[in-house]
Amino acid sequence: MTLSNRGTAVRDQLLKLLADGCFHSGQELGNQLGVSRTAVWKHMRELELRGVVFQAIRGTGYKLSDEFELLSNSLIEAHLTPFSRDIIRDIEIFSSIDSTNVYARTCAEKDLCGGRLILAEQQTAGRGRRGRHWHSPFGGSIAMSVVWDFHCGASALEGLSLAVGIAVRRALVEQGIADVQLKWPNDVYVRGKKMAGILLEMMGDPSGLCTVVIGLGINYKLGHAVADAIDQPWTDVFSESDEKISRNVLCATVVNHLLFILHQFECDGFAPYQAEWSLADAFRGKKCTLTTARHSTTGYVDGVDARGALILSMPDGQKQFFMGGELSLRLSQ
Repeated sequence: MTLSNRGTAVRDQLLKLLADGCFHSGQELGNQLGVSRTAVWKHMRELELRGVVFQAIRGTGYKLSDEFELLSNSLIEAHLTPFSRDIIRDIEIFSSIDSTNVYARTCAEKDLCGGRLILAEQQTAGRGRRGRHWHSPFGGSIAMSVVWDFHCGASALEGLSLAVGIAVRRALVEQGIADVQLKWPNDVYVRGKKMAGILLEMMGDPSGLCTVVIGLGINYKLGHAVADAIDQPWTDVFSESDEKISRNVLCATVVNHLLFILHQFECDGFAPYQAEWSLADAFRGKKCTLTTARHSTTGYVDGVDARGALILSMPDGQKQFFMGGELSLRLSQ
């Protein structure tokens, strides 16, 4: 094991010891980790640089500012359905990574991603659509990627991002989150604020085998540290739930719904989900502007069609249909 990997392993164990939310002395932590008190202090400084917030009191020790739930292979696996367990053969959790999607794509190109769920406590270069940065503080979100092979070709995957949104919505509703809405083409809102985003990346044959990297980012408990850096209304699971929702249970619930929908989507496409998506449409009936690289179109959102295309009703009564790509949908002033 390299020194870098050993340092990461020690910090992971350190977080597990502190996850109970109680004070632990540097000596106690050092004894359990097999390192000196000075080494504990250095590792705590490194965690602070990664955004972990804690209290340090001389003579008392260290305590995380908030009770912390680290992602756990065993806890996630315990809450997977039998169907999901048959598909997910490996759960890989990173303490910190640039992007789960980038890693998943690299693995997929080497044909190493079959049956693998990739998660991270923190993403340092997480991305949303159109290259936008996805803010992911340590332990404050669910950042995951799943790779799925479709044998129907890329041309048959219209509406896939919308179907993935339905999976996320179903999982949040199952865990007790109310008023979960969907924004075309790949955002999940709660009470008009963004809670989750979806990023799909496709590789392969337009008419044959097509591999899709499905990236999900769900705000779990962002905290005030990142609030000023986000340029749109947002919310998180912690703020929207009356009772604490386990991060691991939510992760497993999302995976269960996602894998079920991916399996069904390959057989039936988006059409079976059209009505469900339209009912949850955050902008339905509202005046919106759709912006492309070349021009903007303003109209009233009228749901989606069986392909997942956005329907805009024009002032003259005409309807226009738009598919995904580099499009941006915003409420009109």
